[in-house]
Amino acid sequence: MKFVDEVAIYVRSGKGGDGCGSLARRKFEPKGGPDGGDGGHGGDVILEATHNLGTLLDFRYQQHYRAEHGEAGMGNGKYGRNGEDAIVKVPIGTLVADDATGEILGDLAEEGARLIVAKGGKRGRGNLHFVTSTNQAPRYYEKGGEAVEKKVRLTLKLLADVGLVGFPNVGKSTLISRISAAKPKIADYPFTTLVPNLGMVRIGPESGFVVADIPGLIAGASEGAGLGHRFLRHVERVAILAFLVSVSYEEDRNPLADYQTLKDELSRYDESMLEKPRVLILAKGDLPDTDDVEEEVRALAEAEGIKFFRISAVEGSGLGLLVHHLDQVVRERRKSQLEAPDDPPPSSVEQAPANEE
Repeated sequence: MKFVDEVAIYVRSGKGGDGCGSLARRKFEPKGGPDGGDGGHGGDVILEATHNLGTLLDFRYQQHYRAEHGEAGMGNGKYGRNGEDAIVKVPIGTLVADDATGEILGDLAEEGARLIVAKGGKRGRGNLHFVTSTNQAPRYYEKGGEAVEKKVRLTLKLLADVGLVGFPNVGKSTLISRISAAKPKIADYPFTTLVPNLGMVRIGPESGFVVADIPGLIAGASEGAGLGHRFLRHVERVAILAFLVSVSYEEDRNPLADYQTLKDELSRYDESMLEKPRVLILAKGDLPDTDDVEEEVRALAEAEGIKFFRISAVEGSGLGLLVHHLDQVVRERRKSQLEAPDDPPPSSVEQAPANEE
């Protein structure tokens, strides 16, 4: 399945139904007075987060979403029917913005979270509402509210607990395949991973965490080199960043320089990324050349006050300690969020309210 994490869609709410300006003309009641009913509310366009979707691919094929118009009012005091809402399912972690202004409309980060992106027009009142002591037979009525039409940009930010970052071919795909059920493409050439991969790491029957394997960064990614910074949005929400480095046979590359380059690229993307907890992982521990650089990498980690792990995803060595540490950090983050939850974005909503009568 193709991975799509950004797309623009067009939404249009329903127009409110016009009120009715009729006068009663019933048998034995030739001058029954005004009896025009109200129109119906126009339908809303509502986005709803669901775990059943993992990509925005569907929106590449259907980009227009319209709610139903409200029905016009009728004589004999009959009200028009409200227009049906258009409920659009999106993946959990979808950020919604107005494409024209860039304004963030909401962040659908939880299952079932809803956001009204186009409010339906209000119903128009019929002439029966305008009767006064001096105007017993008004002929005027209200028009229904106009529909709202806009272009909305959807950006998916994967909901992961741990983000794996590293140069191409450093072993991220092999690692995520060993500690989770994910089956990413693995090969002995750079840029094997072209889209983010998610893997669920099971610690127990009801516990675990999600790891995101981000396609390899390289020096100059901020200027568009390699795959650029396109996929870094998917590690903005993680609890901890795992930096993978390894021995390399390329000139001018070593684990220490690679680590510094990765930090520089993350900083250029968003300086706050380096404020997250992180660990330094020396991968490919089964290679003999790894012994020559282990002490230097370990010393660097100690100097920065972060945890160091030497692993071999091929042999499985060191993976247990690494997973245990990552799980501990994720648990602490979740506990702190429960004790002091962040305020939700002002425009995000848990439940889209029904139209007012």
